[in-house]
Amino acid sequence: MAELVAAIDCGTNSTRLLVGDGERTVERLNHVTRLGAGVDRHGHLDDEAIARTVGVLRDYRDVLAEHEVTRVRATATSAVRDADNGVEFLAAAEEAIGVRPEVLTGAEEGRLTFAGATSRLDPSRGPFGVIDIGGGSTEVAIGDGSGPARVVSVDMGAVRFTERFLPSDPPRPEELVSALSVAEVHLDDVARELPDIGATVTWIAVAGTATTMAAVEIGLDPYDPDVIEGFELSRAAAEDVYRTLVTEALTDRLHNPGLHPDRAEVIVGGACVMVAIMRYFGIDPLVISERDLLDGIVAELVRGAE
Repeated sequence: MAELVAAIDCGTNSTRLLVGDGERTVERLNHVTRLGAGVDRHGHLDDEAIARTVGVLRDYRDVLAEHEVTRVRATATSAVRDADNGVEFLAAAEEAIGVRPEVLTGAEEGRLTFAGATSRLDPSRGPFGVIDIGGGSTEVAIGDGSGPARVVSVDMGAVRFTERFLPSDPPRPEELVSALSVAEVHLDDVARELPDIGATVTWIAVAGTATTMAAVEIGLDPYDPDVIEGFELSRAAAEDVYRTLVTEALTDRLHNPGLHPDRAEVIVGGACVMVAIMRYFGIDPLVISERDLLDGIVAELVRGAE
């Protein structure tokens, strides 16, 4: 049996684990821990958020032992990049899992996500554009099947936009306009730094905002990753989901089939980012992928052992 390796990502909204051998996925776990809650406003990681995340990491260590994982790479992204006490979290995380998370740059995050999202796609479907809407940042990577030509990371994400622009429940129209306007400014930067982005043939979206919007469109309850993988979300469908989510109060939003309760508070911020991107670049459809940063990391770990 092939050696098992693992990737762990401590993201702004979720803490995730993938165990596999590059071909088989043995475990894929996702827990919403909100590590980055308040970072955009206060500039540091909250003690309770650190404790929630470290608790999940301790559970993940048991999973690693259960599967006799031989090599682990752990990463941290936007929230830890931005926080003034990120080192404190990294030390606690290392104690919990035995490996110190690497703080990825936005460019490295985008590169690994691109590799994971395109790993099983026919290169003839390229050039590819991969969108990773996280809690604190969004990465856009473009390229062909051999890897991304360019990556741009911008400070817009589901948690950041929710905290910064959407204080009302449900959001007021002027709050949504503000969020979408700021997203457009960020996308001006993306377009300027990726002048050949218009050549993209297949657009792919990964991470919780994209998979949740697809699940809500389908009415997928319980969630089934096999149904989501490769699902083509049309722009019209994305706009419909967006209109539904932004006009509902949280108590009503929770009843949408396909919307996990842990994502209900921040999904509107993520939806603003997603529809802004689809509008700006004229994307239709958007291919939803379960494969992402974790898959890119596992692939590199496997190649490193060959």
